[in-house]
Amino acid sequence: MRIAGLVWLLLVCAVAYGQQPSQDTLKRVVRSVAAPKKKPWKTDPYLQDTLMGPIPLARALFHEKIDNEQRRADEADGRTDGRIIVPGPVVFSGMYTDALLKRVDRLQIMVENMPPVGRDSAVANQQKIQCLRGIWELMRQYSADPRPRASFYDSLVDNMRSLIVASNEHKTYDLVMANPDVYTLDNGRVLLNDEPNARAYIHTAMASRDPVMMARRLQEFSRDTFAITIVNAAARQDPRLIFSYALSSDILLKGTVYRSHDPFVQAIVQTSAESEAPLRALPFISYLYTGRGTIDAIDTIAADPARSFNALVALRMSNEPLSRQLYTEELEYRALKDFVRQMNELHDTTDDVRFRCVDSLSAASLFYIMVYGREEIYTSSFLGTFKRMVARMAPMRGDQLLDTLHHDHFRTFIRLCASYNTLTELLNTMDDTARTSLMSRFISGLQKGPENDLEDAVNVADAIGSINDTALLKFLRVRIAENYRKSQVLESRKGMAIYNLLGMLAESASGAGTDAGASTASNKLKLPPINIVPFRTLTDDTGTIHERVFFYGDEDGMNAYAGFMDDHRKNKQWKVDSNKYWVTITSLTGKRVVLYANMPLRAPEDEKAIDTLDMYLATNNIRPTVVIHRGHSYHVKTTLMRIDSNARVVVLGSCGGYQNVAKVLRSSPGAHIISSKQTGVGAINEPMSRAINTILQEGNDINWIPLWAGLDQYFSKNADLYPRFKDYVPPHKNLGVLFIKAYGQLMGRR
Repeated sequence: MRIAGLVWLLLVCAVAYGQQPSQDTLKRVVRSVAAPKKKPWKTDPYLQDTLMGPIPLARALFHEKIDNEQRRADEADGRTDGRIIVPGPVVFSGMYTDALLKRVDRLQIMVENMPPVGRDSAVANQQKIQCLRGIWELMRQYSADPRPRASFYDSLVDNMRSLIVASNEHKTYDLVMANPDVYTLDNGRVLLNDEPNARAYIHTAMASRDPVMMARRLQEFSRDTFAITIVNAAARQDPRLIFSYALSSDILLKGTVYRSHDPFVQAIVQTSAESEAPLRALPFISYLYTGRGTIDAIDTIAADPARSFNALVALRMSNEPLSRQLYTEELEYRALKDFVRQMNELHDTTDDVRFRCVDSLSAASLFYIMVYGREEIYTSSFLGTFKRMVARMAPMRGDQLLDTLHHDHFRTFIRLCASYNTLTELLNTMDDTARTSLMSRFISGLQKGPENDLEDAVNVADAIGSINDTALLKFLRVRIAENYRKSQVLESRKGMAIYNLLGMLAESASGAGTDAGASTASNKLKLPPINIVPFRTLTDDTGTIHERVFFYGDEDGMNAYAGFMDDHRKNKQWKVDSNKYWVTITSLTGKRVVLYANMPLRAPEDEKAIDTLDMYLATNNIRPTVVIHRGHSYHVKTTLMRIDSNARVVVLGSCGGYQNVAKVLRSSPGAHIISSKQTGVGAINEPMSRAINTILQEGNDINWIPLWAGLDQYFSKNADLYPRFKDYVPPHKNLGVLFIKAYGQLMGRR
């Protein structure tokens, strides 16, 4: 009767709170109430894996909340089986399962077993409720996290245990001082509510390390006295964030920013409140802050795209520090939106129409158009912009222009010039001394910075792969050798590795177009064959090859998807199946090849389609070895986040820049990458995919040399497509990718 009465009381309480206890919770309470009284335990109560006593009804509902979130995490993969399965490497699923299911269960038991440590029963009960609320919030954080990381939640659960024990033992402040990190910060949202000193310490300590990260969490502590100090510090590093708070409808966020008396924050507030176009005016915040301009004057400049861009370039050239992030971001955005895309769209018009948008830009501005527009600029757009830059910088030489720009992005620019065959023209604007100095500077100093900072070295490697001038290549090889010897003297491990590899690439670049040359290059670089992807490395245990194709919900993505589907529906060698979020395309002849492509639904539904397909693949242990990105450069981050170690062939289309290539290789060091100097073209991507899949259906290894030669012959018959095809870079000729791979091998970072 006593047990029945308590269970009945639990149900009444649950209904009153609008919740229905699960059978697991009811059984736990019944077992704990029915359990016979035992003698006091002599072992450490924090280490027990079973309950030392009954769970009071006052805390049962908090256990229920935690259990509900655990079930939610368990069921997210479509199965309720005591496992959390996520896309990516299998080890991540194991980490989530252990941390969020098994160890969180043990935390619940530990909280119930904790001794009161000087507290009376009522206070001890509140202490345990607070700890259970902390665990519940941890689980809710995972459920709401759109991009969780297994290692983060593994550490977060460990920290939760330590913080609970410290809190119960009256040692919270000591633990917080010893662990001022994001795990303590997250778990402290509940567990430090009654510890003002520890709460202030963790927030100020984290703010001194990363004020922007803390400012993004302003809503959590906007009423605290230290909030304004954090806002003032963050404004110097991310003024756009503080600007967004000044415009926010959230009174707490807006009020905190408005209460600041910092002059720079006040300038941000004034811009948000008085400008006719606050977003376009914000990059010129330094004018207002330093008294060089009024809001009206800034609005006049910002309203004219060309005048605005010239002014942004002037700020960049002056290295104005406070708004550097703002004008740099705006330069990148405006280069594409106001100029590159316009020139690209008008490629069929006359030059005076096509390039009218850049007529009033300075030579320096045209430089940044090419540098910041490099991911999307068409070859003809680059060539027209370069021609105008050279004309407008006269009588200034190319090296003198780069001097006025403080050699900002100059290696990227030289790499672009080499890729588009304009490097000789740039060098011809200089005398011999200036040419020698510039190209020596291009090669020198690559050993500086951390060992994993390779962007400049990769730009050099890419440029070497595009230079056809034998005299210039000979000069560069001499400079590479000189810098290798300097690195030896300096005992620079990074420098010796870089210059050793650049020397090898410079020697082997011309011969990589033949099987013998590729074999020689592979041996020198100590890499697997750079021109061959073995068929066996692409199949799973059943002999099936799985391919993953990413589409996005803008107009280009929908058009690309329509062409992709039309190509496969018309081909009787393929079977097409579809559902709400993706299509599955299976080969009907030869070896089994299965393509999975998400629907290009309107944003944000396109990402939901991608996530749903990824979950299906992970749940069924399908790990694609061929990954194809179909879309603009601004979508590539979403694709790159989903590439795992199983990928062997990655087609990026556009977006083949260093940062993107490096991300692919971090996920899958052995991947062969096809990229393009500009936006990918469906009329090229489809024949390329057909050629690759034909080889795979025949069960053959992919050899990029004959495959690329065949594609070259095919596209050479089309005068419009052939120049666009020539912008694609095959894996065996992508010296930047080969450099990164060989560098990782040489430095022992596979």
